[in-house]
Amino acid sequence: MKAARVQVIGAVAGLIGIWAMTAGGCANEQQKKGHELYAHYCMHCHGESGRQNEGFNWSSMPDPKPKDLSNKSEMSTFKDEDIFNTISRDMKDTSPGGDKIGDDDFAVPTMPTFKYTLSEDEVWAIVGYVRTLHGMKLEFKVEERKKELADALKTAQESFDQSKQTFEAAEKKASDEAEQKSEATKKDVEVDEASYAKEQAAMVAAKKTLDAAQVMLNNFNTRPGKGLNIARPDMTMTAEQAAQQAEIGKRLYQNKYGCNGCHSLDGEGGKVGPALDRAGFRLNSTWVYRWLKNPQAMKAETRMPALGLSDADAKAVSMYLNTMRAPKAEEPAAEKPAS
Repeated sequence: MKAARVQVIGAVAGLIGIWAMTAGGCANEQQKKGHELYAHYCMHCHGESGRQNEGFNWSSMPDPKPKDLSNKSEMSTFKDEDIFNTISRDMKDTSPGGDKIGDDDFAVPTMPTFKYTLSEDEVWAIVGYVRTLHGMKLEFKVEERKKELADALKTAQESFDQSKQTFEAAEKKASDEAEQKSEATKKDVEVDEASYAKEQAAMVAAKKTLDAAQVMLNNFNTRPGKGLNIARPDMTMTAEQAAQQAEIGKRLYQNKYGCNGCHSLDGEGGKVGPALDRAGFRLNSTWVYRWLKNPQAMKAETRMPALGLSDADAKAVSMYLNTMRAPKAEEPAAEKPAS
C-alpha cells in the first residue's frame, strides 16, 4: 500500500509540474535563457549571484568596478529599461575632449556593450535574470514589445505599398501625357519627371521606414552580427600614419572600449581574455581588425562581444595592438640535481 501511495503522489506531483511548465513555460524558458547568457557573458565580472568581488575577473578590473547586482535597495531604483539600456548601448569615449556624454548616458568603458552581439530578446532575458539576483521580477512586457515591432513592420509595409502604387500611377500619367504630346506634335517629348517627384520622394521615405522596421524586428529575434562577414581592410600606411593611429588606438583601448577590463598589459588589467603584451608578434593587424568588428563571426562561442567599433576605430586599435611587442618572458632556470 505504501509503495502504491508513493506512486500516486509522484504521479500527482508530475501532473502539477507539467501544468506549471505549461502555465509558465515562456517565463521559465526566458529565465533559463537569461541564466545561460549571464553565465557566459556576465558572470566572470559580476559573479554568480551578482555580488562584488565574486567573479574571477572582478579584482583585476580597473575602476570603476562592477556594482552589486544583489543590492535590492540600489537596483530597485533602476527601471527595467535602464538596465536594458546599460547592457545594450553605444560605447562612449570618456577621454577629455572625447564623446559628449549626457546626464542619462552610461559611460563606463570597463563594462562592454552587447548591443551588437545579442538579440533584443536575449538582452531582455539577461535583464530578467539580473532582476532575480536582487529578488525582483521583470515588469517589462517583452511579448508586447515583439508584437509592437511586428505591427510596426506591417504598417510600414502597407504604407510603402500604397506610396509605391501612387508613384507608379503618377509616373504612368506623366509617361502617357508625354506620349500624347509626341503624337500631337510629331516630335519626341520627354517625360516630365518633376511632375511625380513628390510621389517618388514619398516612396523613398516609406522604403526607409520599412527597412528600419524590418531591421528592428530582425534584431529582436536574431543576433545583429549573425552571418555578417567583415571585409579585409586596407591597412597600408606610412610609419608616421601608423604611429598616429596607434596613439588614437591607445586612447580608445582604455577610455572608450574598455579593453583593459578583460585583457592585461604588463600585468595590469583583466584576465578574461589573453594578455596582449606580445600581440604585435602574435596577431596580424588585418585579423585583429576583423576580430574587433565581429568576434562571433570568427569564433561563435567567444565571450568577447562586438563593441560597435567603426572602421576607423577598429583600424586604430589594431595599430595600437601591433605596437605591443614585449620581450618573451624567460623560462625559470631548472634546478640542478643535488650531488
